Amino acid sequence: MTTQIRRPGLVLESPFIWRARRPNAQHRLICFPHAGGGASAFTEWVSALPAEIEVAAIQLPGRQNRILEDPPTEVGPLVRDVTEALRPLLDGPFSFFGHSCGALLGYEVAQLLHAEGGPRPERLFLSAQPSPAAAALRPKIHNLSEAEFRAEVMRLGGFDEEVALDEDAMDELIPTVLADFALWEQHAMTIGPLIDSPITVMVGEADVRAPLDTIEGWGDHTSAGFDKQIYPGGHFYLFDPGTDTQVFEFLAETLLAP
Repeated sequence: MTTQIRRPGLVLESPFIWRARRPNAQHRLICFPHAGGGASAFTEWVSALPAEIEVAAIQLPGRQNRILEDPPTEVGPLVRDVTEALRPLLDGPFSFFGHSCGALLGYEVAQLLHAEGGPRPERLFLSAQPSPAAAALRPKIHNLSEAEFRAEVMRLGGFDEEVALDEDAMDELIPTVLADFALWEQHAMTIGPLIDSPITVMVGEADVRAPLDTIEGWGDHTSAGFDKQIYPGGHFYLFDPGTDTQVFEFLAETLLAP
């Protein structure tokens, strides 16, 4: 009989950090969730990625165990708070993965670390997010009517079918999603010195929020190399069965390369 080793899942370590400790891991992947999303969006990543990769995820105010807190309203203080919370985790090789709005937060944290001369991520994986210049030209949706905003968000997907059909659940989730869109759509990205971490942009080929012609500009934000990975699917390609496996394989191969 084969004994299956069960790996511990993400555990709350601090208000901002959920982590699946792997003392012998070679690399730590720190994940930043999408608008309205919580750290649990990366729960399955713990078992899907090799044991050599430790997964940690950012938990922002206003969701899951922090639901009673107000969502962030200013990017600068948020970036500083997240950076401070992450410092105990930056003691070895690490990379950032951010999806959608989470890609912007991960990039801003990397920028702050670079500006302070602190430890830098070995790579930024920026998912489903246009470059800052392209995003600035994108139509804003946070100021739509409630019905129109909900329709736009539903069009993007990302909600479990059971949740999407539950009006009460959606009534609780939509305000946090709206707060995140308002936070980033009203934020003027400060373009500082080029970061010295390579950037890999990952995107679904049919993503209406991050069309393929809007991602090339990320190469202008790094001095350490830029590449892209294009997958089948839309804005939430990384959660599609089959495609998720491709994502995990790519991340593992890249992070554990000799």
